[in-house]
Amino acid sequence: MGTEREAQLARLGLFTVEDLLLHRPRRYEDRRHFRTIAEMQPEEPATTRGTIVALGVKRYQRGAKSVFEIILEDGTARLHCRWWNLPFMQNYFAVGDEVFVFGKLKSLKPRTIDHPETEVIEGGEESSIHINRIAPIYPLTEGLPQRWLRSLIWRTLEQFEPEIREPWPQLALKNFPARANAVHMLHFPEAISDIEMARRRLALDEFITLQRDIRLRRKKFEAKAIGLPCAGTNKFIKPFLAKLGFNLTTAQTRVLRELRHDLGGAHPMRRLLQGDVGSGKTAVAACCALMALEGSYNVALMAPTEILAEQHFQTFKQWFEPLGIEVQSQTGSHKSASHATTVRKNESPIFTIGTHALIESGFAFERLGLVIIDEQHKFGVTQREQLVRKGNYPHLLVMTATPIPRTLGLTLYGELDVSVIDELPAGRGRIKTFVREADKLPKVWEFIREKLAAGRQAYVVYPRVEESGVNGLKAVTKEFENLKKMLAPHSVGLLHGRLASAEKERVMAGFRAGSIKVLLATPLIEVGVDVPNATVMLIENAEQFGLAQLHQLRGRIGRGAHDSFCILVAAAKSAESRQRLRVLEETADGFRIAEADLKLRGPGELLGQQQSGLPNFRFGNLVEDLELIKMARDLSAQL
Repeated sequence: MGTEREAQLARLGLFTVEDLLLHRPRRYEDRRHFRTIAEMQPEEPATTRGTIVALGVKRYQRGAKSVFEIILEDGTARLHCRWWNLPFMQNYFAVGDEVFVFGKLKSLKPRTIDHPETEVIEGGEESSIHINRIAPIYPLTEGLPQRWLRSLIWRTLEQFEPEIREPWPQLALKNFPARANAVHMLHFPEAISDIEMARRRLALDEFITLQRDIRLRRKKFEAKAIGLPCAGTNKFIKPFLAKLGFNLTTAQTRVLRELRHDLGGAHPMRRLLQGDVGSGKTAVAACCALMALEGSYNVALMAPTEILAEQHFQTFKQWFEPLGIEVQSQTGSHKSASHATTVRKNESPIFTIGTHALIESGFAFERLGLVIIDEQHKFGVTQREQLVRKGNYPHLLVMTATPIPRTLGLTLYGELDVSVIDELPAGRGRIKTFVREADKLPKVWEFIREKLAAGRQAYVVYPRVEESGVNGLKAVTKEFENLKKMLAPHSVGLLHGRLASAEKERVMAGFRAGSIKVLLATPLIEVGVDVPNATVMLIENAEQFGLAQLHQLRGRIGRGAHDSFCILVAAAKSAESRQRLRVLEETADGFRIAEADLKLRGPGELLGQQQSGLPNFRFGNLVEDLELIKMARDLSAQL
């Protein structure tokens, strides 16, 4: 193999025999059933074959543009195959060559296919690899012919298939082919059903490897980490709950028991708390923090945005200061003076709330007993680790209001125990959701004016700050001027990521206090803004958002006793797009919404791939393979 071929394989990430044998075909062509050229129909992909009777390149626009064409004949009709601006294609064909063609007819007079997949049929023993079988079609790179790569994989498989070992000889994998057999079926299946059988076996191996690694990490962690005694004395919790003004739900109480058990356990707590929007995670986090504070340990809470950190700061000050607990803030723009660098060891423990500023190198904690991370999906795994390393194996509680579908939970947070708050507090108004097309906007504004006149407040959410040109999204700033006129005399505030922190705080304080009636904002308000009197939310260009994000945004309303209304305005032309938004009209169950989002958009969208620390699976599919993931989890326990 020459260096040029090596470079081409390297571009595809193929460096070893294993890489090559696990290079997954992107599709398969059933070449056992040909159509004659005469039988081909427009817009129906099909395979045909014929002999080249003519070929040539035409140039026009003074040679700047070109079209290369071959004409095939098979005795029933002629077929024209064209390639635009690829004159070098003429090097690959000669008159008299017999050629396979796969593609769909663009026109019938003459029969023409643009940019088909082709393969020159060469005689010899190897032709059986390419013809008259289910042929694998691989992802390629420039200059690498499909036929050459298929032959290379065939020869490599012949040589190395006997050496492919079972990775888990001690496990009984019923109803699955052996690994060597699966690799063979992946590339050269005898029947269409072999393809999925092979994929499932190779996916199972990937999931077992992942689950085994998670178990090993957990085991290693438990071998060296001893839990700090943080189960509490009730010194703070009893008076806190007495003053809270509402009773905890059964679900909150159950989760607190799980947390207390972990905080007094032999190993540091590693727990994920999932609760739908508005289920009362903050109150649970407060009780958890109080347990650690009762043991004289400091506690840190990290939030993804300054707005959310500021909101938490206000809430926890109100809750904790009457108990004699100092609450401090550490964000990019607001650092509590008393410990710009270190939370010092003093008589009473401190509760620190901050953003990424908590993980800066100049900032340190003594006696850090508990780390709480809010809206976990906004942080990467490494950021979580950085904060935990500020202490000596502190307890960790990560919270998310984006319910993680079971498939992802088992893979993504495998090393965390999971608690779920699965009921909402009583006394909340209902949220009604409506999907409307843009032409209904005048009626929607009329409805919003009625609600404002009745003393309620509203959110208006736009996808971006600037006009994005191509889609012509309304610029939030321009819209702000329109909205002030349209909703007068009601006051309108503007909130987006580019505002200075002081301005953001001023607007939020005005909205909380009720002097600002309408908040025009970007998705920045997706997490943590809690204004019970705000009962209407209008989301423009709703089709631009994921379902989980729309559900998050919707969770900003319905936090008081009044019924609330979420109106999704969408220029949704496609049926798929409309159907996607319908899910929100039909359900308020975050888990159902997350499952639907996962199916429609994939895990990268739901979590941000770089956030998740997930491996890139070649064969496993986090959306479809729940049963395989569960199986892998059980099997890895036997290893």
